[in-house]
Amino acid sequence: MAANRRSRKRGPRPAAVRGAALLTGLAALTALTGCSGDDSPSSVASKAASAAQSVGAQATAAASSLASQASEAFESATAEVGRKLDGIENGVDAKNDVKLGTPTADGDRSAVEVTVTNSADSTKSFAVEVDFKDSGGKLLDSVLVTVTDVPAGKSAKAIARSHRALSGEVKAEAARAVRY
Repeated sequence: MAANRRSRKRGPRPAAVRGAALLTGLAALTALTGCSGDDSPSSVASKAASAAQSVGAQATAAASSLASQASEAFESATAEVGRKLDGIENGVDAKNDVKLGTPTADGDRSAVEVTVTNSADSTKSFAVEVDFKDSGGKLLDSVLVTVTDVPAGKSAKAIARSHRALSGEVKAEAARAVRY
């Protein structure tokens, strides 16, 4: 009978199917090395499925944890920008004295030119919170840029760079500015 069998060629499997098959195979191997007295095919299959489900749950939990940590780090950085601005003594609102250019790619990050104009009668410094947002207005990153010792009646420029790589259409906004 073996001589009558024809072998079929199989085409390449999609990566997800190969990965699932590998994962299931590893789980089955792990289940087979267990100390259970019940090594029936259905028992082995059940153990393999259980192991595969457990590995999937662990991967999901790890991804969720990483996303949560990234979100917390972003919120912490944004709060730090606010604390620094709030900590400036004798500062006045200078948002109207700030102009931003168009965001551009700067290596793997986004950057925007910040121009401040000192409308005071003496040399002043500026701290500007620049928010990088997506096309829908969602906050992607927030940075603080300082421009020091701008003479009275003059303008000065600085570059605000995002802390991380931003994708898609990026817009920049001067959220807050303080002259001191």
